[in-house]
This record gives sequence, structure tokens and C-alpha cells, in this order.
Amino acid sequence: MQTAYFAGGCFWCVEAIFQRVDGVKDLTNGYCNGLTQNPTYEEVCSGQSGHAEVLKIEFDEQQISYTDLLEVFVETHDPTSLNQQGADRGTQYRSAVFYTDVNQREQTVSVINSIPDALTEISPLDVFYPAESYHQNYYNNNPNQPYCQLVILPKIEKYFK
Repeated sequence: MQTAYFAGGCFWCVEAIFQRVDGVKDLTNGYCNGLTQNPTYEEVCSGQSGHAEVLKIEFDEQQISYTDLLEVFVETHDPTSLNQQGADRGTQYRSAVFYTDVNQREQTVSVINSIPDALTEISPLDVFYPAESYHQNYYNNNPNQPYCQLVILPKIEKYFK
């Protein structure tokens, strides 16, 4: 098993996409590379903690490559938007890849550099904190919630048409 860390706006959206990707085995929404230890959702949303909302992806490399995951990532959010995805604005919603080794760094740089005007941050993983339990498996647990219907469902339908 390998692990990837992607930030592409609201982690609920990123999670809902990757839950439907073959080879992905486990997902954890959380907060990454900020200043506050053990941040809460409220601290991250304030924009003062420095953390990004991130999805930790555990995947089977025999079924899907890291580069293939990167391709899903860049196709399902706007890597050219600075500190926002749709109506979600702030540094916590930045586009970022937090790599864990030199191979991930090289693959990430290759994919992101192929995108004109990409603003995706590429940084080594410093620290990851799991988000509160109510943020985990959010779309599947709350499919009728307005944000899920208006924001997440269209992303899923567009990518998996």
C-alpha cells in the first residue's frame, strides 16, 4: 500500500471522487502542513492555522499508479485557481500535493508542470491530522444535504459520466 495527500478545495468533494476510483483502499479527510497542532475544523476554516483541507489516500499500486491518481486529482478540481475552488475561498482550500518521497515529488512536478497556469502547491508532507469524525465519508453519509446535491454530485456525475 502507498499513500498520497491531495488538497483540492473542500475535502468532502475530493473524498467523494476518490471513493469511486478503483485501487483506492482507504481515505481520511484531514488537515495538513499548517502551524497549529491538532487543529479543529473551526481553526482551519479561520484561515489562520495555515493548514490545507486534505485527503489522505491509501492505494494499491498494483491497481492504480500514483501518476494515475494525480491525473484524477487535476481533472476533478481547478489547479489554476489560487486559494479557492468554486465558492470555497481561503488558503485552506488551496490546490496542493504533499509528497512523501522523491518519486512522488518527481511525478507530481511532471504532471503539474504540464498544466498551463497551474498554481498547485507542491510541498513535502510535514504533518497530517485527521479531521473530526463527522467529516469522514461525508458525501455517502449525507447525500441529500444541499452542499452534497449542489456541489459534490455534479462533480461526481461530470467525472464518471
